Amino acid sequence: MQTLQKILPKYTIALGIVFLATVIYLVTRGNTVVVEAHPVKKMELAQAVYATGYVDADAMADLRSEISGTIGFVGAHEGEWVDKGSTILVFDERRLQLAVEEAKAAYAEQRSETYDLRARRKRSRNLFRAGAIARQELDDAEKEYTQAMKLLQQRELQLKSRQDDLKKQVVTAPIAGVLTLQEAKIGDYIVANTLVARVIDTTSYIVNVEVDELDVPRLKTGQPATVALDALPEKRFSSSVARVVPQTDRITKTSKVFLALDEYVESIQVGMTATANIIYNVQEGALLVPKSSVFEEARQNYVWKIEKRRLKKQRIVTGASDIRYVEILDGLSEGDSVVVKQEEKFKEGMEAKIRADRAD
Repeated sequence: MQTLQKILPKYTIALGIVFLATVIYLVTRGNTVVVEAHPVKKMELAQAVYATGYVDADAMADLRSEISGTIGFVGAHEGEWVDKGSTILVFDERRLQLAVEEAKAAYAEQRSETYDLRARRKRSRNLFRAGAIARQELDDAEKEYTQAMKLLQQRELQLKSRQDDLKKQVVTAPIAGVLTLQEAKIGDYIVANTLVARVIDTTSYIVNVEVDELDVPRLKTGQPATVALDALPEKRFSSSVARVVPQTDRITKTSKVFLALDEYVESIQVGMTATANIIYNVQEGALLVPKSSVFEEARQNYVWKIEKRRLKKQRIVTGASDIRYVEILDGLSEGDSVVVKQEEKFKEGMEAKIRADRAD
């Protein structure tokens, strides 16, 4: 019995120590947070306008058939390079050649008749001056010649029209480039005004993007831009503003801006989806923090500053920003550290344990 009495106080003390340690652990564990920190430092701030669009070409020609007829010859196919003036399609329409021959014959016949009437008019004038014929007969000769001349002019116009139609049998490339459309085959019947071919000069690629009307005043020709293509997600292409169209769409409230690529890019095609960041201002030595670190309360901006390994809710005044960073005008100094992303559980004075693998 005496032995038990001697042992109990020792167990009581041990249990008290364990309990106290557990309480301390639970309290301190709830007052510690693991955070990702970012140093406040001076960097280059590049402000940019974000825009979306597609790859376009400055030199592109749609060719339409000017006559209806059957295809008799195919000179080039889709995907092939053609030179300026190359024959793409020829219509096999013998009726056009026949129409030209008929128009030539009609013109020659009318010209011969007109020459005869001109000679007759000359004789009639001489006879009238000699008093050999009446005035009416001279007037008739003059009238017949005038009508013949009008008809000769009509025949000449008809011949020219038939000859022009004959030239329309041949569809040629107005520019050098690649055929991106040409599906006609020998024997196909094509109706007039049908789109039969498209030629694109692949050296004239340009990026056509839509810019919000609020951002348009910031842009001007020559500004640098970075272009990304959905088809080539791992690459970025340097470009510059080539043209800003001075017109805003009433529905979309956007304006067209054309970006010229600095270098020719393999594998791109007209119509590919593109995104662009057009840089309109570069500020050197700006004091920056990640955008994700800034939060707002009561219309004031704050960050969680890490001071002596504890969280401090720091009020800040912000300035310009880009896609990732925001400028700090007041409230922080170079070398301070802030939490990259605030959480609802953060409280003033909490111990901040910085992730070693993510800290700068």
